[in-house]
Amino acid sequence: MNPTGKKSIISDKQLFSLEQFKGKIKPDSFLCQIEEYNEYLFHEAAKAKNDQMALTWLLCERKSGAIAAYMSLIADAIKLSATEKELHKLEYPFKTVPAMKIAKLAVSSPFQEKYKGIGSLMVNMAIQIAEACNEQYFACRFITVDADIEHNESVMNFYIKNGFIPNEETNNKRRKTLSMRRDILFKANT
Repeated sequence: MNPTGKKSIISDKQLFSLEQFKGKIKPDSFLCQIEEYNEYLFHEAAKAKNDQMALTWLLCERKSGAIAAYMSLIADAIKLSATEKELHKLEYPFKTVPAMKIAKLAVSSPFQEKYKGIGSLMVNMAIQIAEACNEQYFACRFITVDADIEHNESVMNFYIKNGFIPNEETNNKRRKTLSMRRDILFKANT
C-alpha cells in the first residue's frame, strides 16, 4: 500500500489480464464517472468492432473477472511540423507519420478508488500492442490520443506524466480535446 491507501498495480501486472472485447457486456459490469464512456462500452464498442472502426480491449481483474478499465485502439497517422519532425529525428519527406490512437480510455470508478496506476498500465499495454505491430505487422512510430479535456481538465497532466506531448495545432478555445502524441521509439526532449 502507498500513503493514499491505494494498492499500486504497476509492479504487479498479475492482478489483471488484458482481453479483447468480444460482444455485449452487462450494464452493471463497468461504471465510469463519465457517462459517455459507459455508453460507448455498452452500446457502441461492438458496432465499432464489427464495422472495423475500433478494437476495444478490457482490463479484467483476474480474481473477480470484473472490468477494471478499457481502451479502444484505432490506426492513425499524424501530420508533424518541421520542428516536430526535427524533435523526433524524422528525416523523411512523408507528410504523415504512422501511429496508433487510443480512441477511448476509461477506468471503472470502484477500481480507480482501489488501485493506483490503472490508467498508466493501460497506456503501457497500448505501447506493447504498438510494439508488437512494429515487430510483426506494420510500422507504428507514435501513440496518439485526443485527451478529453471537456470531461476531465487534468487528463492532459496524466498523459504528460505518461510521456505524451501536445501536438502543434491552432489555438481553439472551444475545443473539447487536446491532440497529443508519444514517440514509442525515442522519448522526445520537451
